[in-house]
Parts: sequence; structure tokens; C-alpha cells
Amino acid sequence: MAKELKLMKGNQAIAEAAIRCGCDGYFGYPITPQSEVLEHLMAERPYLTTGMVVLQAESELASINMVYAGAACGKRVMTSSSSPGFSLMQEGLSYIAGAELPALCVNVVRGGPGLGTIQPSQSDYFQTTKGGGHGDYRLITLAPASVQEMYDFVELGFDLAFKYRNPVAILSDGVIGQVMEKVMVDDYKPRWTDEYIEKTCPWAATGHRSTGKHRIVTSLELEALKQEAINDRIQAKYRKCEEEDARHEAIQCDDAEYLFVAYGSAARICMKAVELARAEGIKVGLVRPITLWPFPTKAVAEIGGRMKKILSVEMNAGQMIEDVKLAVGCNVPVEHFGRYGGVIPTPVEIVEALKKIVK
Repeated sequence: MAKELKLMKGNQAIAEAAIRCGCDGYFGYPITPQSEVLEHLMAERPYLTTGMVVLQAESELASINMVYAGAACGKRVMTSSSSPGFSLMQEGLSYIAGAELPALCVNVVRGGPGLGTIQPSQSDYFQTTKGGGHGDYRLITLAPASVQEMYDFVELGFDLAFKYRNPVAILSDGVIGQVMEKVMVDDYKPRWTDEYIEKTCPWAATGHRSTGKHRIVTSLELEALKQEAINDRIQAKYRKCEEEDARHEAIQCDDAEYLFVAYGSAARICMKAVELARAEGIKVGLVRPITLWPFPTKAVAEIGGRMKKILSVEMNAGQMIEDVKLAVGCNVPVEHFGRYGGVIPTPVEIVEALKKIVK
């Protein structure tokens, strides 16, 4: 397959990947710092080439329900937003999870709470990984740390969404969304045909009557025992996801005595912090969760269990640290270092925080 090298922002990479991987439709609403996703799609006009639908909805509420409708038809559909807009989508995401439909949503996080600031943050970790809407559901969550991963995780997100018939989130932030880097892009892939959807998505409401049964897409079930059975099926699906699709990257952990755990842009900063700390004789490594849910619990437990202390580095007041502590238990002390409200930590600040726990 032909490859092409492009220079683009992380937000543009999301849009470019959607076009090239055969996405059927994007429904969104502009909000800083992710508006370039919609702007790039509008500029490229994929509806003239691949037939992909690109629509600016009247609100985030409208956009997530358009995604719900497209997903019910077996189409590869997506949306993107930033923190306040993503909050408005939570009810719709719960409906999509309850109806067991595949969809992709991107959150380029800004500082909060409230309207907050347009500067980058990682303060939506709880909302995304614990299920920001109602009910017992999960969002499979990917955390890119580069513009290339912003591109790559679109197709991966669709693959996971259809594998588990569940919404997938790409949890980014204003750093990765706005930074420009070289990206290797794929050749264009065709969108799925109606015949392919009919063959591979027997649950989809396509209008065909080949089975003689109505295909009803809903998250409503008023009988408690039947609803419990639906929940049992969904929870079993999540357990399978935890076993098969938890992902991480380990950096300089083999001889490490201390450990950073960080994701996304915080992990990029920690890579430099590892270099600086080792230059001063502190043997520290880094575990970067790539899936925030399912959290790479086994990897963090195995690697973290060998350490003297762990520092959870986050651009928030302390959220992922809870999953780190659950992974390692009481065996290893876990501390938190974070800047928030849109402030980006420096490698030197992180090293100084490490020195404090070393002492």
C-alpha cells in the first residue's frame, strides 16, 4: 500500500485518517482546541471523492445522536469535541453503549472545570475511563502521544469499536491536537459497501429482510431480568477487552529503580525527564498507558512491583493515580505530580518532583 509523508497538526491528522480509512460520516460542532478536525474535513470535501458525509450539527447533543443513528446502520461514523462539548455527549454515549453499537469519538481536552481555558489539560480522565454517562458501561479509550498516533488510532479505534460493538474514545489534549509533526499516511481505503455491512453486521438496521426478522436497535428494556442479561453480556465483553486489548509502552524499565507512569503529552515530557534524571544518576523508567481503559493493570503491576517508588505524572489534580495504585496495591508507594488548569509541566519540574520522593 502506498505511503505518503505529510506535515500536519494532530487535529488535522484525525480528520485525514478518517477520510483515508473509509469513514462513512463525521458529525460535529466546533470548539477550541479541536476545531481543526471539522475545518480540515470541510476543506478536503471528502463527500466529492469517497462519499463521506461531513456535517456541522447545531450542537454537540445533535452530533452524538447523529452518530447514534449512523452506527445503528452499521456505518463507520465519528465525532470530535473538547471537554465541555464532550460533557454534553455523555447521555448519547451511554445510549450507544447500551444499544451495543460501534462509534468513534475524539476529545481534545482543555482545562476546566466549567468553561475553564482553551489551554491543554488531562482533566477528563475520570469522565472518559469511568463512564461519564449513566449506567454500567465503559468507553474503550486510546491515548495518543504523537501526531502519528492521532492518525493511527482512528482506524484502530474503528477496529476496536466494531470488534466489541462499543463506543471508542480517543483522549487527546491541546498539545497533541495543535502541535505539527510529520505523519506517514496510508492510501485511501474504500468505504464499506451495503453488501459488506449486511454480511458482517447482522445487527445493523439496514432495511434488508433477508432473515425475516425485524432488526430493532434500542437501549431500552423494561423487564429487569432481561436488562440484567443484557448487562451480563456487556460486562463479559468488557472482560474480554481487558484480556486482549490493554496496551502500553515501557521505556528504560529494565534497570530502573523508580518509575514514571504517564500518558499522552505528559508521557512525552516524561521521556525527557527520564533522560535528565538518568544523567544525574537516578535510574528511572517510564510506563506509558496507550489504552486508558482497559488500563494496562498487569503491566503496571509487574513493572511497578519491582520499583522503590512510583510517580504518576498527570496534567490534572490526580486521577490516573487511582488506577496506578489499584495495579500495584500496597507494595510500592505511589505519589502524584501534576499541573492543571492549562499549565504544562516541564521536564525539570518532573525531575525535581522525582528527587523529592527519592529522598
